[in-house]
Amino acid sequence: MNLGLSPELRNRMQNNMVDEIINTDKENLLEDTTFIVDIDDKNTRIDKYLSDELADVSRSRIQKLLDEGMITVNNNKVKSNYKVAADDIINVHIPELVVPEIVPEDISLDIVYEDDDIIVINKPKGMVVHPATGHYSGTLVNALMYHCRDNLSGINGVLRPGIVHRIDMNTTGVIVACKNDYAHNFIAQQLSVHSITRKYYAIVHNQFNNTEGVVDAPIGRNFSYIECQLETGRTHQIRVHMASIGHPLLGDDVYGSGKSPFNLCGQTLHAGVLGFIHPTTKEYVEYSADLPEYFQKVISRLRNS
Repeated sequence: MNLGLSPELRNRMQNNMVDEIINTDKENLLEDTTFIVDIDDKNTRIDKYLSDELADVSRSRIQKLLDEGMITVNNNKVKSNYKVAADDIINVHIPELVVPEIVPEDISLDIVYEDDDIIVINKPKGMVVHPATGHYSGTLVNALMYHCRDNLSGINGVLRPGIVHRIDMNTTGVIVACKNDYAHNFIAQQLSVHSITRKYYAIVHNQFNNTEGVVDAPIGRNFSYIECQLETGRTHQIRVHMASIGHPLLGDDVYGSGKSPFNLCGQTLHAGVLGFIHPTTKEYVEYSADLPEYFQKVISRLRNS
């Protein structure tokens, strides 16, 4: 099927839409959206392309929308494995969701620290932080609502009580939630100026020629165990950056191949250290979580290979 555009159509669409598209906040695109594919993105799978562009929409939901014909390329329905071409015009229609009531759930939490202002959790792999499409149960928020009752900040609305930052579903490690709006604003301000300490540990493909900017410990023939310190809160920052320099995270099925000999469920990425000024004591505090068992086993197998 030829999805190319005539020069006339291309020029007309670009003249009418490019300015609007460039000025759109991608993270808030949740209804009808149009993209024109840049030449740098050609040959990218459409589900991956859109998961990068629509940060709040999961890749699985994008695939479902493609199956339902809610996403078209040049007015044609395509499959999830379609590879976009330069100047493709992608129309995305995301139906309005009926949001179910979010209820407290008695889910066990690995609590690193807790007081009247904050609760620090060691999040397991596979747990979504806050309810979203396809995940309205079993999330960290459901667990916090049960554990903390009504003692959670309300700044981020009914779907994200207490949540001041997040980590990906398949990333493990320390995350802080806030029990009141004062604590929430106090920590959010630190996040906005990048003064919070956030150290992550990851296994990436390939070894490094130098160690500048990373703690590099080669493991096995083709992997490295690294420490990354997060500077901003951009979505998937570590995963995107490491893939861009030729070191995708082991197991990452969005920015890497996802293939590994270890039957992994997503990327090998662990939020190991979290430090900030406490909202009440005004002293710097730092919390840590050990590498999960699966991560340690992967490292051991690679070192012995």
